[in-house]
Amino acid sequence: MNANTTGTQNTASGVSALYSNTTGSNNTANGVNALRNNTTGNYNTASGREALFSNTTGSSNTASGYFALLSNTTSNYNTASGAQALRNNTTGTQNTAIGASALQSNTTGVYNTANGVNALYYNTTGNYNTASGTSALYSNTTGGNNTASGYGALTNNTTGTSNTASGFRALRDNTTGVQNTAIGRETLTNNTTGSSQHSQRVSSTQQQHHGQRKHGHQSA
Repeated sequence: MNANTTGTQNTASGVSALYSNTTGSNNTANGVNALRNNTTGNYNTASGREALFSNTTGSSNTASGYFALLSNTTSNYNTASGAQALRNNTTGTQNTAIGASALQSNTTGVYNTANGVNALYYNTTGNYNTASGTSALYSNTTGGNNTASGYGALTNNTTGTSNTASGFRALRDNTTGVQNTAIGRETLTNNTTGSSQHSQRVSSTQQQHHGQRKHGHQSA
């Protein structure tokens, strides 16, 4: 806290942590260069090497892991947990990234949630996306309002919007298709540009149960 003037209730642990802070208050920095460039930002927490390194006036951000929220400058209410999570975010707000490299490429996208290693990795300006699972929505760049749950779900989506994929590799190859719904393992996995499709894979257990019900009805 070399430049601190009137900032209060700040905690810095590590070489150059909160180095440039002037009037920012209630910040916690733990790690080499953590919150190094913060000047007037408040209520930020950075744990890890160069976490929130570029933050200047952004407030209420939480970064845990090396390079987490590294490029964040003025945006608020972001949470990054994991190495390089939300690394390139600059002014995007209210994003949540949990897992190594989750939302790593995000710059100005807002209201995105990524939970899993490499989830929403390439998202830059896409908004209102939710990805849960390793590499879910991995290739998404500007697509918005997508929901992917499961390993590799919507992994190749780039600009497609308003898609819902639930299950292992569901809608895996979708790139620009919109308003698709896929529920179940590898459902609509080969769809690329098709839109407004709805598919649900029935499990073997469900099929067996349905068959038993049908057989019982016929016997009666």
